[in-house]
Amino acid sequence: MDQLKVTGLHKSYGKRTVLKDINLDCRVGEIVGIFGRNGTGKSTLLKLIFGTVKADSIHISINSKNISQKDVIPSKKIAYLPQDSFLPKEKRVRDIIPMFFPKGSDQDKIFYSPKIYSIEKIKAGKLSLGQLRYLELLLISNLNHQFIMLDEPFSMIEPLYKDVIKDLLREVKKEKGIMLTDHYYTDVLDISDRNFILKDAQKIDIIDESDLVEYDYLRSE
Repeated sequence: MDQLKVTGLHKSYGKRTVLKDINLDCRVGEIVGIFGRNGTGKSTLLKLIFGTVKADSIHISINSKNISQKDVIPSKKIAYLPQDSFLPKEKRVRDIIPMFFPKGSDQDKIFYSPKIYSIEKIKAGKLSLGQLRYLELLLISNLNHQFIMLDEPFSMIEPLYKDVIKDLLREVKKEKGIMLTDHYYTDVLDISDRNFILKDAQKIDIIDESDLVEYDYLRSE
């Protein structure tokens, strides 16, 4: 089974240590959920793995083959969905899709996906948050990358599209490994296979909501 492995990850800003000696892995066929309060380094963790933020130290390998942080993006092994939209607001959905997939057969996978027909003539800037996030996820997940990292895929989107996105991610994980973080913890727990929380710069494996309470992510009733 293909595996992404990160060891010895350390990141600090001045005297503040954000992440210390983090070790993690993600395998094709699973979704790994990442939890943590604001400022604990969830988004930073994904950016460090993707290479858009420089780590103090990090070791990345895929199937035991080492990849330097600066070579992650050129290797096209790991895709990343940031919190903020990356699509051109003035372009229609039907014009955006060919920008990512020039070949007709690849385009068809997107055009014939659920709900795309109803939005293909709409400009990206006019889409609802759910429609926009779903489109972004479709584009990212249909790239050839073995692993995808998602920063807040459920944030502020309408319930209908939460279900559509969950169905998409369950299908995608059959061929890819997925890591995601989101404050909508019930949605993450609904689809994740393994989870951990970031607290005091450390990674702690968790199982369910009771662990989120134990580590002060959720308040007890």
